[in-house]
Amino acid sequence: MEDGKVTFTWKDYAHGGKKRKMTLAAEEFIRRFLLHVLPKCLVRIRHFGWMANRCRGERAALCRELLATEPPVPVTATAADPSRGRKCPLCGGVIEVVEMIVPRELLRRWRSRRRVPDTS
Repeated sequence: MEDGKVTFTWKDYAHGGKKRKMTLAAEEFIRRFLLHVLPKCLVRIRHFGWMANRCRGERAALCRELLATEPPVPVTATAADPSRGRKCPLCGGVIEVVEMIVPRELLRRWRSRRRVPDTS
């Protein structure tokens, strides 16, 4: 760190894993660094195997070719019938959203569980 700027090295995997240097303002460096920090109750899920990196589209096409399957058709509500919504790929039935849980709601539920007094 020098003059309010942070210089660091990083691997550029798009160009053969070459090491490169980048200089950012300290605030921007901290902002980018904190994007990688998760709240206590959340767990990061990383892709692996054929879903590992930016080649997943090509590999998905190869998997479909090897399995002799067609690519999925995106299902969206049409202007003529907006009530249909999304369809189940297995049975063709309408998928009905029962509950959507956002991270804030997960955190609230987690905190409320911790406050319940132990009755044992």
